[in-house]
Amino acid sequence: MTKISILYDVIRWEEKALREAGERLGVEVEMVDVKEELFDASKPLDEKYGEVALQRSVSYYRNLHTTAFLEYKGKKVINSLATATITGNKMFTTLLLEKNRIPTPHTIVALTSEMAMKAFREQFKGKAVLKPVSGSWGRLIALLNNEPAALAVFEDRDYMYPMYQLYYLQEYVERPPRDLRIFVVGDEVVAGIYRYQPEADWRTNTARGGKAIKCEITSEMRELALKSARAVGGGVFGVDMMES
Repeated sequence: MTKISILYDVIRWEEKALREAGERLGVEVEMVDVKEELFDASKPLDEKYGEVALQRSVSYYRNLHTTAFLEYKGKKVINSLATATITGNKMFTTLLLEKNRIPTPHTIVALTSEMAMKAFREQFKGKAVLKPVSGSWGRLIALLNNEPAALAVFEDRDYMYPMYQLYYLQEYVERPPRDLRIFVVGDEVVAGIYRYQPEADWRTNTARGGKAIKCEITSEMRELALKSARAVGGGVFGVDMMES
């Protein structure tokens, strides 16, 4: 019998559904809570990790470091360390999307608050979105509509952890009150959703109250999702898109 492991730090309905799907297919599934593990660099891996490990840790740093440990010990992990490193960093991802001529919002990265303000004024003409280079669920994302607001946010970042002093700025794209997330597994597009923003927020993240509704996937969506997934190394992804 084929055996795989699912690595997690918080068990959600998705991990339970993956386990049940594997068992229906006759696959032995070992659930591994990475918070309860000791990763010993001097010892071989335990057999419980199976032939393949499916990485589902919510924490980016737990995800990245457990993936690195298992890969260097010879285990295949989905997604790979190289892919996880890229997709966990918005700047790295943007650079690869641009390199592969995949349409993305105009993006500028500044390393000081002074240069961030210069970009805000001169390149974005007083309206932009500021995001942390690493992070999810819409946290610490700010829509900057004027110079006083931008200055206040940039100054706050000056006193935060160094990662937040990388000023990743994007143009604000006028769109309907929704975006799309298309799910890719390997070379197959398997599902898609519209994410509708809640009434009191411009962000569509479901973690912030956004509503998910099934999306009928067009050939354009399919092509763009697959091209994006290949650009960052292939694996299992949710590819976000906007209608402009």
